[in-house]
Amino acid sequence: MIHLKHILVPTDFGEASEAALTYGRALAASFGADLTLLHVTENLFFRPMVTDPVTLRAGMIKRLRDRLTPADLKVLHARAILEISDDPADEIVTYAKSANIDLIVMGTHGRRGAAHLLMGSVAERVVRTASCPVFTVRHPEREFVVADRQEQLAAART
Repeated sequence: MIHLKHILVPTDFGEASEAALTYGRALAASFGADLTLLHVTENLFFRPMVTDPVTLRAGMIKRLRDRLTPADLKVLHARAILEISDDPADEIVTYAKSANIDLIVMGTHGRRGAAHLLMGSVAERVVRTASCPVFTVRHPEREFVVADRQEQLAAART
Protein backbone atom coordinates (compact mmCIF):
# COMPACT_ATOMS: atom_id res chain seq x y z
CA MET A 1 0.00 0.00 0.00
CA ILE A 2 1.24 3.48 -0.85
CA HIS A 3 1.11 5.93 2.05
CA LEU A 4 1.74 9.58 1.21
CA LYS A 5 1.40 12.29 3.87
CA HIS A 6 3.56 15.09 2.49
CA ILE A 7 3.95 16.04 -1.18
CA LEU A 8 6.43 18.67 -2.38
CA VAL A 9 6.07 20.56 -5.65
CA PRO A 10 9.15 22.66 -6.49
CA THR A 11 8.38 25.48 -8.93
CA ASP A 12 10.32 27.81 -11.18
CA PHE A 13 6.99 29.42 -12.22
CA GLY A 14 7.22 27.91 -15.71
CA GLU A 15 4.66 25.84 -17.63
CA ALA A 16 6.22 22.53 -16.61
CA SER A 17 6.01 23.56 -12.94
CA GLU A 18 2.35 24.53 -13.36
CA ALA A 19 1.64 21.10 -14.84
CA ALA A 20 3.49 19.50 -11.90
CA LEU A 21 1.35 21.53 -9.49
CA THR A 22 -1.78 20.12 -11.15
CA TYR A 23 -0.46 16.59 -10.59
CA GLY A 24 0.69 17.40 -7.06
CA ARG A 25 -2.78 18.71 -6.15
CA ALA A 26 -4.48 15.62 -7.58
CA LEU A 27 -2.14 13.23 -5.80
CA ALA A 28 -2.43 15.11 -2.50
CA ALA A 29 -6.23 15.05 -2.76
CA SER A 30 -6.25 11.33 -3.66
CA PHE A 31 -4.00 10.34 -0.76
CA GLY A 32 -5.16 12.91 1.79
CA ALA A 33 -1.65 14.38 1.85
CA ASP A 34 -0.43 17.87 2.67
CA LEU A 35 0.94 19.93 -0.21
CA THR A 36 4.01 22.17 -0.11
CA LEU A 37 4.92 24.51 -2.96
CA LEU A 38 8.63 25.41 -2.94
CA HIS A 39 10.57 27.98 -4.92
CA VAL A 40 14.34 28.21 -4.67
CA THR A 41 15.76 31.58 -5.63
CA GLU A 42 19.39 32.41 -6.06
CA ASN A 43 21.19 34.36 -3.37
CA LEU A 44 21.07 37.94 -4.64
CA PHE A 45 22.70 39.55 -1.61
CA PHE A 46 26.11 40.17 -3.20
CA ARG A 47 24.85 40.76 -6.74
CA PRO A 48 24.25 44.24 -8.14
CA MET A 49 20.53 44.84 -8.57
CA VAL A 50 18.15 47.66 -9.34
CA THR A 51 15.44 46.26 -7.06
CA ASP A 52 15.66 46.02 -3.28
CA PRO A 53 16.24 42.34 -2.29
CA VAL A 54 13.57 42.57 0.45
CA THR A 55 10.99 43.82 -2.08
CA LEU A 56 12.03 41.12 -4.54
CA ARG A 57 11.67 38.43 -1.85
CA ALA A 58 8.21 39.71 -0.86
CA GLY A 59 7.18 39.63 -4.52
CA MET A 60 8.33 36.02 -4.90
CA ILE A 61 6.47 34.95 -1.77
CA LYS A 62 3.30 36.63 -3.09
CA ARG A 63 3.78 34.94 -6.47
CA LEU A 64 4.09 31.57 -4.70
CA ARG A 65 1.02 32.15 -2.53
CA ASP A 66 -0.99 33.26 -5.57
CA ARG A 67 -0.48 29.78 -7.06
CA LEU A 68 -2.35 28.22 -4.14
CA THR A 69 -6.13 28.18 -4.25
CA PRO A 70 -8.41 28.48 -1.22
CA ALA A 71 -9.13 24.74 -1.63
CA ASP A 72 -5.38 24.03 -1.57
CA LEU A 73 -5.08 25.90 1.71
CA LYS A 74 -8.17 24.39 3.35
CA VAL A 75 -8.26 20.82 2.06
CA LEU A 76 -4.60 20.11 1.31
CA HIS A 77 -3.17 22.26 4.13
CA ALA A 78 -0.95 23.78 1.44
CA ARG A 79 1.89 26.09 2.22
CA ALA A 80 4.29 28.16 0.15
CA ILE A 81 8.00 28.08 0.98
CA LEU A 82 10.76 30.28 -0.42
CA GLU A 83 14.35 29.12 0.03
CA ILE A 84 17.54 30.89 -1.04
CA SER A 85 20.36 28.90 -2.61
CA ASP A 86 22.66 28.98 -5.62
CA ASP A 87 22.08 25.23 -6.05
CA PRO A 88 18.33 24.62 -6.49
CA ALA A 89 18.58 20.83 -6.86
CA ASP A 90 20.53 20.47 -3.64
CA GLU A 91 18.14 22.81 -1.80
CA ILE A 92 15.08 20.85 -3.01
CA VAL A 93 16.61 17.57 -1.83
CA THR A 94 17.71 19.08 1.49
CA TYR A 95 14.27 20.60 2.10
CA ALA A 96 12.52 17.33 1.19
CA LYS A 97 14.62 15.39 3.67
CA SER A 98 14.24 17.91 6.52
CA ALA A 99 10.45 18.19 6.00
CA ASN A 100 9.90 14.41 5.76
CA ILE A 101 8.51 14.69 2.23
CA ASP A 102 7.12 11.40 0.89
CA LEU A 103 6.97 12.39 -2.80
CA ILE A 104 8.41 15.18 -4.93
CA VAL A 105 6.37 16.13 -8.01
CA MET A 106 8.30 18.41 -10.33
CA GLY A 107 8.25 19.68 -13.85
CA THR A 108 11.03 19.15 -16.33
CA HIS A 109 11.75 21.08 -19.48
CA GLY A 110 13.00 18.00 -21.30
CA ARG A 111 16.07 19.69 -22.73
CA ARG A 112 18.26 17.53 -24.89
CA GLY A 113 21.66 17.73 -26.52
CA ALA A 114 23.73 20.88 -26.11
CA ALA A 115 21.08 22.70 -24.06
CA HIS A 116 21.08 19.84 -21.55
CA LEU A 117 24.89 19.78 -21.41
CA LEU A 118 25.15 23.54 -20.92
CA MET A 119 22.26 24.06 -18.51
CA GLY A 120 22.08 20.67 -16.81
CA SER A 121 18.84 19.53 -15.32
CA VAL A 122 17.61 20.36 -11.85
CA ALA A 123 14.99 17.62 -12.16
CA GLU A 124 17.61 15.03 -13.16
CA ARG A 125 19.80 15.90 -10.19
CA VAL A 126 16.83 15.73 -7.82
CA VAL A 127 15.84 12.32 -9.22
CA ARG A 128 19.40 11.05 -8.71
CA THR A 129 19.91 12.42 -5.19
CA ALA A 130 16.53 12.56 -3.42
CA SER A 131 15.85 10.08 -0.64
CA CYS A 132 12.16 9.87 -1.62
CA PRO A 133 10.45 9.08 -4.94
CA VAL A 134 10.36 11.83 -7.56
CA PHE A 135 7.56 12.08 -10.12
CA THR A 136 8.59 14.23 -13.09
CA VAL A 137 6.12 15.95 -15.38
CA ARG A 138 7.15 17.11 -18.82
CA HIS A 139 4.90 19.73 -20.32
CA PRO A 140 3.24 19.54 -22.76
CA GLU A 141 2.72 15.82 -22.79
CA ARG A 142 -0.24 13.51 -22.44
CA GLU A 143 -1.90 14.54 -19.21
CA PHE A 144 -3.90 12.09 -17.15
CA VAL A 145 -5.32 14.43 -14.52
CA VAL A 146 -8.89 15.08 -15.64
CA ALA A 147 -11.53 17.35 -14.17
CA ASP A 148 -14.34 15.90 -12.07
CA ARG A 149 -17.57 15.19 -13.90
CA GLN A 150 -19.20 18.21 -12.20
CA GLU A 151 -16.43 20.51 -13.44
CA GLN A 152 -16.80 19.09 -16.95
CA LEU A 153 -20.55 19.72 -16.94
CA ALA A 154 -20.12 23.26 -15.62
CA ALA A 155 -17.51 24.01 -18.29
CA ALA A 156 -19.82 22.63 -20.99
CA ARG A 157 -22.59 25.00 -19.87
CA THR A 158 -20.44 28.11 -20.30
